[in-house]
Amino acid sequence: GNIVSLISKLAAPAMGVGYQTEFSLAGFLDMPYSIPNTEVRFVDFNTQVPTGYLRGVNMSHNFFFVESFLDELAHAASVDPLEFRLNHVRGNGRATAVLERVAELANWGNPNIAGAAHGIALFDYTAHDNARTVVAHIAELSIGSSREVIIHKVYCVVDCGLAVNPDIVRAQIEGGTIFGLTAVLYGEITIRGGAVEQSNFHDYRLVELRNAPDVEVEIINTRNFPSGVGEYGVPGIMPAVTNAIFSLTGERIRKLPISKHT
Repeated sequence: GNIVSLISKLAAPAMGVGYQTEFSLAGFLDMPYSIPNTEVRFVDFNTQVPTGYLRGVNMSHNFFFVESFLDELAHAASVDPLEFRLNHVRGNGRATAVLERVAELANWGNPNIAGAAHGIALFDYTAHDNARTVVAHIAELSIGSSREVIIHKVYCVVDCGLAVNPDIVRAQIEGGTIFGLTAVLYGEITIRGGAVEQSNFHDYRLVELRNAPDVEVEIINTRNFPSGVGEYGVPGIMPAVTNAIFSLTGERIRKLPISKHT
């Protein structure tokens, strides 16, 4: 019922000179889970398409892979996804605290909306232990009559050490969550004839106020070193959404955005 070994393989453009390990492998080299045997392989793959820094950098798509696969392993082991994560973060007090608190906040497994389901994800970038932020997301969603995903509410608990300005912390986590929702639902750049097809927000869809869910953020304020929040609201929301879709429909989303799926 527990993970014995995990091999991760990533092919992607290396991000930044001298930072290939930190940026390109963020989320794979420093998973918060206790796994006895791990191996990470990286291939610097030149796509010929210029790349830049998305909010969350490589942590965003890497944590989508990690947290989606953790969910698959939980179901393969017939263990509740929350319990499975807690089993694998034993000894990691900060990760345990945010997972347990977000589960309480959302009443895990018992959505407020009839016909809805929950999905959970953990973000814990342990590479920076002195300036470390831990975030847990739970997405509550349902599927509409036209097979569209309706996200009703997102619960989020964050431990960023000493929260010097809690309002700014909440705003950044809310903003990162909405940014991540755009990525998971609609975010796609297409290239034709060597040029990007999208030119502005009329042909690159965003999550708008009218379809943005309520995002409830709770801060676990500690005396730990204050750490960042600007990017760390992004990674967890994407797998939280797709894990909820699996819980509701039995369909596993492994490629984003979900607008590509029927």
